[in-house]
Amino acid sequence: MVFGQVQGVYFRHTCRQVATERRVAGWVRNRPDGAVEAVFEGDPDQVREMVAWAHRGPAMARVDSVEVHEEEPEGLAGFTITR
Repeated sequence: MVFGQVQGVYFRHTCRQVATERRVAGWVRNRPDGAVEAVFEGDPDQVREMVAWAHRGPAMARVDSVEVHEEEPEGLAGFTITR
């Protein structure tokens, strides 16, 4: 969960691009409360890099905080933007 000015600033699009470059599977979506929710799955080092990226976000974003919850892998393939 990423909080701050994270909607309307290409967060989801850039997240998908960065995840695809790192071969991380998962998804990202806007939440009604203004936050962005993302799931990252793959090589642990690459997932850690995605979490670090989420703390910064794209250039136009302002990330105030990030909540990380570890879960068991689901066997996801590819990275999508969902609703």
